[in-house]
This record gives sequence, C-alpha cells and structure tokens, in this order.
Amino acid sequence: MFEDKTLVCKDCGEEFVFTAREQEFYESKGFVNEPQRCKACRDKRKNAGRAPREMHEAVCAACGGVATVPFVPRDDRPVYCSECFAKMKEQENAQAAE
Repeated sequence: MFEDKTLVCKDCGEEFVFTAREQEFYESKGFVNEPQRCKACRDKRKNAGRAPREMHEAVCAACGGVATVPFVPRDDRPVYCSECFAKMKEQENAQAAE
C-alpha cells in the first residue's frame, strides 16, 4: 500500500526518506500532511526553545571514576558512570530473562 518516498527538507534542503512504515504511522494518527523537515532539523527545531541541561560531577559508586549526571547527586543514593550503569542494566535484563 505504501512505498518509501524521498522528500526535501524545507530547512536544510537535504533529501530524506519518508518510509512506508512512517506513512502508515501518520495515517494511523490521522495526520494528512507529509513531514517537511528531516529528522535532524525536526530535532534541532524541537530543542531550540529548551535550556541546556546543567550537568553535575559525582564519583561512580561502582568503579570510583568520574560520573557526569543531569541531576544533583545525593549522599543517600549511589551514582554510576555511563559504563557501570549500562553493565548494571545488562545484568538486570539478563536476570529478568531467566
């Protein structure tokens, strides 16, 4: 029913693909207009009004390295660096699959 379409972004002028799957999604939501911007320009436009996140440094509770996080660390809760956090999530997912 749907076929991929190549569209041109009205902001940057680059071509992008409006996939058949995206077209199905648009139809299911009742959208009648095709997207006018590529993903990068949509994201840039969406984030333009947002203030940048304030980042905070903390010590990783697992490896002792520096962790940069978008929240104020508290003494009563552990903070993990990105690598240790990802490892913990992997382990949790593996345990849940068992």
